[in-house]
Amino acid sequence: MNVGRWVKFIKDNINFYRDGFFELPYLSNSPQVIIKSIVNSPSVKHVEEEQAVYRNNPFSKGVMRYREIEEGLWVIVTSITFKKNVMLKAIYDEDYPIDYYTLTFSVFESEVKLQNTFADKTPFSSKYWGFKKPGTPVGAYFYKGSECEFNLFAFSKDWAERNFSFATLSEDNHIKKFLNSDNGFITYQNIVPNAEQLSKEILVILENNKQDILSKALLKTQAFQLISTFFKNAFLDQRIGNYTLQETPDYRKIAKAEKMLLETIANPFLGVEYIAEKVGMSPTKLKLTFKLVHGVSMMQFHKEKKLLLAMQMIQNTDMQIKNIALATGYKSSSKFTANFKKRFGKMPSEIRL
Repeated sequence: MNVGRWVKFIKDNINFYRDGFFELPYLSNSPQVIIKSIVNSPSVKHVEEEQAVYRNNPFSKGVMRYREIEEGLWVIVTSITFKKNVMLKAIYDEDYPIDYYTLTFSVFESEVKLQNTFADKTPFSSKYWGFKKPGTPVGAYFYKGSECEFNLFAFSKDWAERNFSFATLSEDNHIKKFLNSDNGFITYQNIVPNAEQLSKEILVILENNKQDILSKALLKTQAFQLISTFFKNAFLDQRIGNYTLQETPDYRKIAKAEKMLLETIANPFLGVEYIAEKVGMSPTKLKLTFKLVHGVSMMQFHKEKKLLLAMQMIQNTDMQIKNIALATGYKSSSKFTANFKKRFGKMPSEIRL
């Protein structure tokens, strides 16, 4: 799609509103095409010498920075605040090659209401990974007020084979099953322990815009460490699933279910039937679709976020651990401690040593 056609398309479609969300499309054939499509969207300022794109429109405000790390490997880091409910929609132009995988590490900042405490709310960072095969038409939903940072690594099929040799994976490896399936997108929770720190270091390199050999080498090292650690852990993941895609998941309804779970982290699990009624899906379909999208059940998702919230409070506040247990919805400190140690391998008290 040439620039003229894209500008006309985006003008005709940028205000498309459906089910409470504004749909904002972007071309996703390759990192070069992603950047070009965003640069040629309304209300953006492209500072080419910084390799940065600034946006401030009725839907969002933020900055996107990009670099070609080496042939076949790009990084695009976007810091953005959403002013409306928005669905970012990846679309493709058949006139251009479609041969790039994308691996995205996302951090979403929000506030969580606590239980049994004078502190009404506390900050909470949710972290996700998403791996997308070339040509996958996927929509990502974001609610008004969401503050997000996306670290997108785009790499060609040739680069992937040179560095990770997907073809050599055993047939029972779940990544190999995913790659051989009709499913084009798979997500994980915080599968890389130090991902947030490494992504911050990458952002600093992009912000400083240094082009010396040392900065380029450091950027390549940090990016490769994130990507390789992701695949190392993903290859070892014991996720069960046949990846048979019967229909495109309703990401809008899954996003609504996820939002309900995040807003009630410190509460008891709401129950599948209650959530299903609120999002407009049958309980059976919601359970299957949520697990297909997130890799875990809704109850597991809720429990994991509860423990991650507790970990963040232990690391970032002076609140007594017994009060953190109560604030995150545990009725007893002993049960909290047992769950915490099972998840993180350490007692809560050991985290503060």
